[in-house]
Amino acid sequence: MPPLWTPDATRVETARLTAFARGLGRDPSDYAGLHALSVEDPDGFWEEVWRFCGVRGDPGATVYEPAPDMMRARFFPDARLNFAENLLRREDESAAVVFAREDGLRRTWSWAELRGRVAALRGALVSAGIGPGDRVAAWMPNSPEAVAVLLAAAAVGATFSSTSPDFGTSGVVDRFGQIEPRVLFGVDAYLYGGKEHDCLGRLGEIEARIPAVERTVVVPHVDPRPDVSRLRNGVLWDDFIANGDDDLEFEPLPFDHPLVILYSSGTTGIPKCIVHRAGGILLQHLKEHGLHGDIRPGDRLFYFTTTGWMMWNWLTSALASGATIVLYDGSPFHPDPHVLFDLADEVGVTHFGTSAKWIDAIAKAGLEPARTHDLGSVRTLFSTGSPLAPEGFDYVYGSVKADVHLASISGGTDLCGTLVGGNPTAPVWRGEIQCAALGMDIRVFEADGSEAPTGTKGEIVCTRPFPSMPLRFWGDGNGSRYRRAYFERFPGVWNHGDFVSATAHGGYVVHGRSDATLNPGGVRIGTAEIYRVVEQFDEVLEAIVVGQEWGSDTRVVLFVRLAPGIELDDALVARIKARIREETTPRHVPARVLAVPDIPRTKSGKITELTVRDVIHGREVLNTDALANPEALDHFRNRPELGD
Repeated sequence: MPPLWTPDATRVETARLTAFARGLGRDPSDYAGLHALSVEDPDGFWEEVWRFCGVRGDPGATVYEPAPDMMRARFFPDARLNFAENLLRREDESAAVVFAREDGLRRTWSWAELRGRVAALRGALVSAGIGPGDRVAAWMPNSPEAVAVLLAAAAVGATFSSTSPDFGTSGVVDRFGQIEPRVLFGVDAYLYGGKEHDCLGRLGEIEARIPAVERTVVVPHVDPRPDVSRLRNGVLWDDFIANGDDDLEFEPLPFDHPLVILYSSGTTGIPKCIVHRAGGILLQHLKEHGLHGDIRPGDRLFYFTTTGWMMWNWLTSALASGATIVLYDGSPFHPDPHVLFDLADEVGVTHFGTSAKWIDAIAKAGLEPARTHDLGSVRTLFSTGSPLAPEGFDYVYGSVKADVHLASISGGTDLCGTLVGGNPTAPVWRGEIQCAALGMDIRVFEADGSEAPTGTKGEIVCTRPFPSMPLRFWGDGNGSRYRRAYFERFPGVWNHGDFVSATAHGGYVVHGRSDATLNPGGVRIGTAEIYRVVEQFDEVLEAIVVGQEWGSDTRVVLFVRLAPGIELDDALVARIKARIREETTPRHVPARVLAVPDIPRTKSGKITELTVRDVIHGREVLNTDALANPEALDHFRNRPELGD
């Protein structure tokens, strides 16, 4: 079978990856050779990334400082830089941030305007006594002001953390309460699905439960002049930044200075607070955007995300490549399912980012944007969040756009970046992520730590250090939790927790999370293999599959959310089982297929197999506040069908 897409000669010749390879004296057509150099010569590779991407700062004399313990290796140990300075390189009047809200509101900040707002906000933070090492938190929607808060905090050396306003009070306190921010930014309300959701009441509760908060800054998002009198330390955005000045200064900081704190999903307990280093995030994102995504000055990157997902940080960092970032706040299906494609045409998006689940949803809805929209500006379509099934690849090329680089990418909050991703100079093969990311020594390990043959499923690992490894976990004084999370399974090797296989084309297929892997009869099965089959049924909107302890073994249980008007009768169950058996193996066939009206998911939209697995076994779910729809768990409790 031929590839679904192959870049033409002009695209290959003009790609930034091609220029980068030539700068290292490599053949641009030999990606495997370039990748080998990137992991075998970390000094030469990362020095060239710094130079090629034009990082502003002093790199120091040493590029890479190895250590016997992978956790202790360091990159650019003598460097001094500022993350915000690297994102605010431009000062012209062209668009830096384009903002769209589901109700039709549009706002654009030029590069000059963005710098001006960051300058005023930076000055206000300094006036409030905020400096290096302090924490600044934002409970905000995906708005230009949230970007400005991140950059102002980075400019003074404060550590930034964010989460979206759809998180409940306890979910926010579980996160921000651990890191004790001195300044908290929030909004009066936000819009989603045509409804207004108030935030001021909850903001007061959050403020009260985090004693470290000295100032609560309210950004008007729906009401132009909200009443902040009930907040203990409340102040409106305009009043707060009036205390600032117009001087934009950048504190030169070490490469390993703590830039942001991201969070694990928190569905199995209090979220882990993952501290990321400024230089590591900057270099990793410059590499991913410029080399793997072919993003360049003047491009327009859109990613559907919230401030509670690492992809928001990834999106924001594209400013460092001179690109315009396009923010959307609201439901991707309001007022209708075409809204994101409408936005792409309206503002000239060049790089369109979304989730595999959204692609599956619009395919199920019968959308044909190739027929209804122009999309002439879109060169690249990114997909992440969960594995994109081969049928998703077919849909993109058949119904969205035929001439587009479909870059399925996979990584995580743990590294705030990708392990495997796109290559704009290489073909796209059906169902495959194209390549291991440059600078990442990616392997697939069997359970005993040996390398798995091509096509054999195993654990994805990285066997050498990389710049965006977390600096630490917050509150993990001796690093034991950090070590246990990534380096315990295979000592000295980063174990990411995804179940994957390598392909003959040098690419990868992700089969699901390792901790959700099914194990009937001792055979490991990735959940994505079952989702791929089940979601082909028009009758099924989405599904979740888990392993149920059954005697001394495990059996597969499949829950499905059906389309309106469809009932799960014996005939449909039989067809689902038959298709799974036909397209996979008899071990994949679920022992039970049950209907549910909703499926629990995290705030970033990922379904939560582990939570459902706990519920059907009668185990307590430790943190339902991490879920977008915790009430959905009730549909899985006390199901008599699971007892026979």
